[in-house]
Amino acid sequence: MIEVYIDGATAGNPGISGAGVFIKGHGSAENYSIPLGNMSNHEAEYHALLHALRICIKQNYKVVSFRTDSQLVERAVEKQFAKNKAFAPLLEEALQMIETFDLFFIKWIPSSQNSVADALARKAIEAQK
Repeated sequence: MIEVYIDGATAGNPGISGAGVFIKGHGSAENYSIPLGNMSNHEAEYHALLHALRICIKQNYKVVSFRTDSQLVERAVEKQFAKNKAFAPLLEEALQMIETFDLFFIKWIPSSQNSVADALARKAIEAQK
């Protein structure tokens, strides 16, 4: 199983944002630091999810376990519902991609267990300054 750690970060809220994606499995690790431009922290968390899903699909990973420190994103995916209507299109896009996997799991983890993805997201912010 592939483990995927995701995080979105902003400098200000809204502000310059970045996504971090850390993928490990099959004896290797992949790091992605993705500049996102200006958006809110919650938007950055959703975009981190979307970028990670696209990467997994491109890599043809079929069994994935996502880890996020965003309870908002984890709950939205689990319930297949975004309370904030502004996030509904982002969630819908994610759910469509999730359907392509043989197995998909998402789990909330504390920020202390997501330090690699957080550092990658912050690196993406710094690249935009």
